[in-house]
Amino acid sequence: MMERHTEHSSFREKLIEHLFVGELLKIAWKNGACDLEVAKPEVDNSGYDVILESNRLVRHVQLKASYKGGKTSRQKVHVKLADKPSGCVIWIYFDENTLELGPFYYFGGKAGEPLPALDGVKIAKHTKGDSDGLKAERPNIRELNKGQFHRIDTIANVYEVLFGEI
Repeated sequence: MMERHTEHSSFREKLIEHLFVGELLKIAWKNGACDLEVAKPEVDNSGYDVILESNRLVRHVQLKASYKGGKTSRQKVHVKLADKPSGCVIWIYFDENTLELGPFYYFGGKAGEPLPALDGVKIAKHTKGDSDGLKAERPNIRELNKGQFHRIDTIANVYEVLFGEI
């Protein structure tokens, strides 16, 4: 099973994104608001994967995904995400067999607040070295440890963190 997750990582990434957005839309529907808007950037160079808007709040969201039991302990975040009014990162854990989502890990401010400052956060390096084996720094990318994220157990709580009360 894990080979498929590695071999088809782009497919999996889109699948998790669609499942996540679908769950948020379900919450908006169930609560009668039906006001959640979803948009995608045409160009991916500002650190976010999806734009979500509800309750007059616009969130630029970078999505990360890991399967439950995975060893990943940090994620890379683009510094331009901090330029967005309410940028945030949501790290989605999922069951590798059922694709059930959760728990979620959140890095960002309260609804309507910007991303916490990335000053002093470790600068990421390229995963592959150059011809001399040196791994160059990626000046626009920062590496966040899992401990810098806030755990959220349910998708309903994620919606509340993103947009305030449902």
